[in-house]
Amino acid sequence: MPDFHHIPVLAEQVIDGLRPQNGGKFIDCTLGGGGHSSMILSSGPDVKLLGLDCDDNALRAASERLSSFGDRFKSKRLNFRDLAKLKDDAEWNQVDGILMDIGVSSHHLDEASRGFTYRENGPLDMRMDRRLKVTASMILNKESLEGLTKIFRDYGEMKEAYRLAKAVVADREKELFTHTEQLAGLADRVCVNRNRRKRNPAPTLAFQALRIAVNDELGALESGMKAAFDLLKPGGRLAVISFHSLEDRMVKEFFKDKATSCTCPPDLPICVCGSKAQMKIITRKPLTAESGELAENTRAACAKLRVAEKI
Repeated sequence: MPDFHHIPVLAEQVIDGLRPQNGGKFIDCTLGGGGHSSMILSSGPDVKLLGLDCDDNALRAASERLSSFGDRFKSKRLNFRDLAKLKDDAEWNQVDGILMDIGVSSHHLDEASRGFTYRENGPLDMRMDRRLKVTASMILNKESLEGLTKIFRDYGEMKEAYRLAKAVVADREKELFTHTEQLAGLADRVCVNRNRRKRNPAPTLAFQALRIAVNDELGALESGMKAAFDLLKPGGRLAVISFHSLEDRMVKEFFKDKATSCTCPPDLPICVCGSKAQMKIITRKPLTAESGELAENTRAACAKLRVAEKI
């Protein structure tokens, strides 16, 4: 089994944001290596936590790591897009805090066979949940030119989206895409203005785009945040860690919408909608890693944390 132990990002900020109190119930929607969950459980002798993950290997490893917490820790194989299923669970349908650590986990990046990274050659898979039917290679080999362009443009925010999509379509006529080095090499050749020495080289953005498409990450985030709000008690907090601008914008807009007290057109002299704010934004600006954390964990460089409290 791969080593799932990793350093949780923005750990202190997460604890400060969630404010775990003794006797509280919390949900970690992305259990991973169990780092954040361990800190939440350690905050009080009666704190309880449900850890969710769609990766069965991660669940097994984290459950072993957190076994010392006894029955205060429970785990469940569930993608946070399906968080609404907990509404029928009497133990977890009203909680004090929910954490969503979005994006690919460290152990996925380190495991070449999962296909999330181009630093080592591996199969073009990119499924966080192996039960999913569609892989990255299937998208590259079957998606239309228009579809590939949209994926690279919308999810990778690539200016060269059409150029790369056109090259993919041309190359797959000669040889199907099966391994990460094929896509990375093509992105390097086609996107001449984004070499690997830049902060966001072309292969990084292309891989990000495909990963989001394979796992429908933005759709999962939207569904997950809506369900998380419903599961929170009044005064409960939702903390979301994102790793790229697409996710962060979604979180920002979701919190802003829930914190808006009036939806009337701005030209009306008085409010007639009767709407009330449903959340209070705790972090007006996203929290990011400080220099000490960055020195120990470079992957925290892109992490942004936003927190809001249910009213």
